[in-house]
Amino acid sequence: MAGLSRDDIRQRFASSTTFNEIFDAFESAISQKIDDVELYRVLFWNDSLGPDEIMLFGEKLAKDFPHIAYDVYMWLANVFELLFSSRDNFEQALAYYEKAAAVRPSEPDPYLDACDCYNPDLNIPPISSLIEFLKIGLECVNNRKSLCNRLANLYHISGDEDLAAYYRLKADEAGE
Repeated sequence: MAGLSRDDIRQRFASSTTFNEIFDAFESAISQKIDDVELYRVLFWNDSLGPDEIMLFGEKLAKDFPHIAYDVYMWLANVFELLFSSRDNFEQALAYYEKAAAVRPSEPDPYLDACDCYNPDLNIPPISSLIEFLKIGLECVNNRKSLCNRLANLYHISGDEDLAAYYRLKADEAGE
């Protein structure tokens, strides 16, 4: 299958509904050492793939091309947040935001984007998990103000007004 052109791979990623065809195209791309994130984004949006299949492809891609792992994990988090939210896969989205943050801990986007997927009606992902994730981020990011503001909001939602006030003060002190 190594003979597939980039256009053939893109076409299969976009329109194939057969897992074996998609898998063959993926294997062809990997064997050709194609590390174009845009190409794989087409794959991740293929609506014939289920969550387990998307995770399989994403994990393999991040392992084989660590230099694009951050982008892969961020994209996977977005896919789980948007496509599979009806199945309450916000926890899986959070897991991929955590993986992205592990690759680039000083980037604020994984921490902030994780907060955007919070569903207060269902408490998914659990607010305590988000709070802990943001606290980890506070130790790593340069612009702490945005994370402090998000922490203040999460503590407010959870009913802890003392910690909400504390993090609002920390955000003001950060002054970025």
